[in-house]
Amino acid sequence: MAITAPPPPAPPLDTRFFGHPRGLSTLFFTEMWERFSYYGMRALLILFMTAPLATGGLGFDTAKAGAIYGTYVSLVYITSLPGGWLADRFLGQRRATLYGGVLIMLGHIALAFPSLTTFYGGLGLVTLGTGLLKPNISTMVGELYTPEDDRRDAGFSLYYMGINLGAFIAPLVCGWFAQSEQFRGILASMGLSPESAWHWGFAMAAVGMFFGLVQYLAGWKNLGDAGMYPAPAGSPQAAASQRRLLRIGIGALVGSGVLLALLSTTGVLTITAQGVSNVLGVVLLLTTVLFFLWMFLAGKWTPEERKRLVVVLVLFVAAAIFWSVFEQAGSTLNLFAQRDTSTEAFGFAFPPSWLQSVAPFLLVVLSPVFAWIWIRLGRSNPSSPAKFTIGLVFVSLSFAILVIPGRAAEQGVLVSPLWLVATYLLHTIGELCLSPVGLSAMTRLAPARIVGLTMGVWFLALSVGNYLGGRVGGLYESFTLPGLFGAVALFAAGAAVVLALLIRPIRRMLER
Repeated sequence: MAITAPPPPAPPLDTRFFGHPRGLSTLFFTEMWERFSYYGMRALLILFMTAPLATGGLGFDTAKAGAIYGTYVSLVYITSLPGGWLADRFLGQRRATLYGGVLIMLGHIALAFPSLTTFYGGLGLVTLGTGLLKPNISTMVGELYTPEDDRRDAGFSLYYMGINLGAFIAPLVCGWFAQSEQFRGILASMGLSPESAWHWGFAMAAVGMFFGLVQYLAGWKNLGDAGMYPAPAGSPQAAASQRRLLRIGIGALVGSGVLLALLSTTGVLTITAQGVSNVLGVVLLLTTVLFFLWMFLAGKWTPEERKRLVVVLVLFVAAAIFWSVFEQAGSTLNLFAQRDTSTEAFGFAFPPSWLQSVAPFLLVVLSPVFAWIWIRLGRSNPSSPAKFTIGLVFVSLSFAILVIPGRAAEQGVLVSPLWLVATYLLHTIGELCLSPVGLSAMTRLAPARIVGLTMGVWFLALSVGNYLGGRVGGLYESFTLPGLFGAVALFAAGAAVVLALLIRPIRRMLER
């Protein structure tokens, strides 16, 4: 009778980072510094574009600045789709994250130089870099754990804290360099132009991404095999097809850029920020319509799967509307902080961009509270459509309360910053009701064979919402403030009412 050796003991769990794998610390701080660079620059972007030339800004009107802002923040999210595909097929998540971080750093360095060419070039580099880094670093977090590891959800919660920590610190640091009178005085004392302070703020975003890259490479060894290799192609024919698709995509992108540049320089075509933004809006609309038409018509779905896809469509529309209101924090509300809000508290003057740190701070504080509430409710926990409705109600209220200070601001009064603090508090409550729930709902409702593709719907909703939020910010000078704030509040409230009426039909449809 043969004697078999006992199986080798399972390797001990890696618990070196607060009970989690050591690699999580590498990804935690990489994402923290990447979000530092993104939110630091975002806090300044529309303010820099609308600042007069005499103060170092670009002197754009709000319509043009809003179009550029909306285009930029929309592309940042939609490029996550090709960024994820490139990592899956060719680069692997590990290298895609590294290359994305390098592009982001180079983009912020470009923004640190005062010219329109470096401004637009910098935005383009940050967009491409974020598309490579954002989806793939999140994927690597999941790969640090086995499917049976109960620490996975807690690990993502810890990782999410890194995102918000970077978003909280960034406006304080970058805003001080870009807007504070203290730093402008330091520049003047050194014989440098105080008007260049904006570009020092952008430079701090580059420094943050540099720190992120340094510690990412230093912690490379702690990641094991996570994200190291692209997914193997199913066959040589499939690999050849993927390479051909990549060549076609690169050729189309480069060719389109060259053609547009030639047409613009020869005067055949006049390219404006509003024109580009309008084209992007049409592309987003067509992409959304065609995507859902394909989902409903191309697949051979069971009746159960088709019902779930209907719910995915409803939640997509609700999420896009929510983000279109929520993401005005960087456009409409940032302009309100700059132009119509008193930026002084307890005798201390602070840059308007510092108010961009309020929401991430509240998110860090309130996230554990909401996690406890959902668990405490147990069987009474609201459904996903109900939580989406609650989220829409809170963002509607966040703009409704601004009608009051908006009327005072119309009379030339600088209103208290507490109005914006209250708005961001309502924003945060709405986000905690919708954002984590949305990610879970998309994976739960999607047919098993298109789960990954359906997750792209969430990025598409973010992209549409960011685009609309930027364009609404461009209306800041075209409407009265009470009218603008009231219209946004009514838009979100109307969506909340419609979704509330659909809660029971959706529940009955899924139950049947």
